[in-house]
Amino acid sequence: MNNDQSVTLFIQCLVDTHYPEVAEAMVGVLRRLGISLTCPGDQTCCGQPAFNSGYRRQARNAAQHFIEIFEDAAIIICPSGSCVNMVRHHYAELLQNDIKWLERARHLAQRTYEFSEYLVDVLGVDDLGARFDGRVTYHDSCHLLRGIGVRQQPRTLLQHVSGLDFVEMQDSDYCCGFGGTFSVKYPEISDAMVTDKVKNIMETKADAVVGCDMGCLMNIQGKLSRLGSPIRVMHLAQILAGFHP
Repeated sequence: MNNDQSVTLFIQCLVDTHYPEVAEAMVGVLRRLGISLTCPGDQTCCGQPAFNSGYRRQARNAAQHFIEIFEDAAIIICPSGSCVNMVRHHYAELLQNDIKWLERARHLAQRTYEFSEYLVDVLGVDDLGARFDGRVTYHDSCHLLRGIGVRQQPRTLLQHVSGLDFVEMQDSDYCCGFGGTFSVKYPEISDAMVTDKVKNIMETKADAVVGCDMGCLMNIQGKLSRLGSPIRVMHLAQILAGFHP
C-alpha cells in the first residue's frame, strides 16, 4: 500500500527501555503501509510519572521539552494510550498560565494519536494482512479507554487478523492495578486488582492477552508468570506485525 503521510514516532519510556520489540513491530506495520517515518533521538519522557506524583514543575519542564522536540511533526504516533492521554489532556492543564505555551500544547495535542486510533480513524485501515494462529483476549487500559475514548479500534484490527479467535474476557475494562506509581505506593491493592484481572484472562482459555499499553501488560505479565501460566502477553502492534515470540 502506498501512503504519502509522514509520521513522527513518540516511543513510550517502557517500550524504549524494556520492550523495544513493540516499537519495532509498530515500525514494521507502518512501513508496510508505505508511511514515511522519523524518530527524534532527543525525545524523553512525556512527564506523566512526575505529573501523577504531584511534581508539577518537573512535569511542566518535560512537557515543554516534548513540545519543542515534536512541534514540527505533521502527525505523532505512540504505542501507548496513557502517554497520548498525557499529551492530549494534561499538557494544557500544566501550561494553562502561559498563553504561548498553552497554544503550542493545544496544537500539538491535535496531531498526537495512539497507534490503533491512527490506523483505524485516520488511515481508515482495518485489515493489515496479519496472521496469528490462536485464541486472543483483549485488555482495555484505563487511559486509552476513558482518557482518549479508544475501545473499538483495537478490536476491529484484531477481528481482521487471519487465524485469530477473538474472545472477550469478563470486565475487560477493569483496571489491572498498575497505574504507574500507584502500583508502587499501594502494592497490596495493586496485587488484588491484577489477581482479578488475570483470573478473567485465564477463564477465556486464551493463548495470548493483547493490549495497547505496555505498563498494563508488564503488570499482567508479571502476575501470569508468578502463577506459572503459559498465556502470552502481546502488544497489538506485535499481533499486527505477524510477530510470533
